[in-house]
Amino acid sequence: MNAISKVIVDVRTPLEFAGGHVPGSINIPMQEVVQRLDEIKKLRQPILLCCASGNRSGQVAAYLNGIGIACENGGCWMEVAAITSN
Repeated sequence: MNAISKVIVDVRTPLEFAGGHVPGSINIPMQEVVQRLDEIKKLRQPILLCCASGNRSGQVAAYLNGIGIACENGGCWMEVAAITSN
């Protein structure tokens, strides 16, 4: 996974995102994904998704891949942050 070259979307809540996130990541909460599909479709693909543990980002990845939007589940945002900082 080359996280540095991908757009990173954090699907946690705005409150969780405010508590810490991958620098440069975009916050699109899981519950807003359907309403923000036009915005998501405009992002450079494949998109790297993250959340607190990988559960929510995994669900969103399955949904987006199912409708033809290329993305990967990066799992925990802290792990993605560690990869991108190296």
